Amino acid sequence: MKFVIAPDKFKGSLTGFEYCNAVEEGIRMVFPDAEVLKIPLADGGDGTIDVVKHYIGGERFSLTANDPLFRPLKTAYIFSKTKAIAFLEMAEISGLKILTQQERNCMHTTSLGFGELIVDAIDRGAKELILGIGGSATNDGGMGMAQAIGFRFLDVAGKELKPVGSNLTKLNTIDTTNVLPKLKEVEVKVACDVSNPLYGPNGSAYIYGIQKGASPSEIEQLDKGLENYAKVVKETFGVDVQNIKGAGAAGGMGAGCSVFLNAELVSGIDLIKEIADFDASLENVDWIVTGEGQLDSQTLSGKTISGVLTSAKKKNIPVAALCGSVTVTKEELLDFNLGYVASVSENSKNLTEAMANAYPNLVAAARQFAMSLV
Repeated sequence: MKFVIAPDKFKGSLTGFEYCNAVEEGIRMVFPDAEVLKIPLADGGDGTIDVVKHYIGGERFSLTANDPLFRPLKTAYIFSKTKAIAFLEMAEISGLKILTQQERNCMHTTSLGFGELIVDAIDRGAKELILGIGGSATNDGGMGMAQAIGFRFLDVAGKELKPVGSNLTKLNTIDTTNVLPKLKEVEVKVACDVSNPLYGPNGSAYIYGIQKGASPSEIEQLDKGLENYAKVVKETFGVDVQNIKGAGAAGGMGAGCSVFLNAELVSGIDLIKEIADFDASLENVDWIVTGEGQLDSQTLSGKTISGVLTSAKKKNIPVAALCGSVTVTKEELLDFNLGYVASVSENSKNLTEAMANAYPNLVAAARQFAMSLV
């Protein structure tokens, strides 16, 4: 028997690597001579940086950059000198997790630090950038990021604007004369799993502004600012960012990356599968075992399991999902087209116990799955 183990993490309890080890342990209790390939995956969210490092190799490079409130913060990204590929997570320098609840207000936060990471990676020799933009604290349209790479954002009087959300309404012109020349030599891909437009009822401000600390009146101002921003961008570059799927991701960073970095916005799980060369690993495989913390109604919307199922379907390989918890109906499970499903925590008394015993519970669930194949 040949198995591929391709999970996401169990957030807070197991990394994707630990998941792979636990499932292999359980399978070998039943099939000691099985061929097992361990291919941990991610969808662009927290923890993706460790998965990418596993595949591209490279090192963590540290630097000090501006946090969302313009304070110096030590951060890091992954860079492979041999492949000239860098992976940068926006959340590591411009993320909500950096701020206290009281500090969160995307009227005043910036993506400048994320741009500083990009410049550092390019100066280090990166020819390909892979950007994870989830978990941002910002709603500046990527203006801070773009300022770091040399774009200047000016008001009607020609004065340079501080790159924060509250200044989007004041933007009048974009100066491109000092843009980093090496930028033209770099290919950029962005892990982006939302389809929100830049502005409007489903735009960045109205959908995500509350969790980033903006009040209803501030959200209205931010939305008007993003609309103005889109107008100035169109006048300058001839690009209508409102028509870009995912432009509203990460406070408009989707739009900013598209315009200022000439980036391609792609599904996070598709990007990680490409880096892992996942599809090429599926020859003569009998089963794929995948999983994540919770199998729910959102699982088919760009999550890791969804990406695994897409690849498996092309080669007609059955998929088993061993998840922390399963909160979907039997009818919904039919839509998932999974060959085997189990909740590894179904016998736990509470979440604390389930998380504490995630590894042995997963070993037991994998053994039970393997027994079903005998």
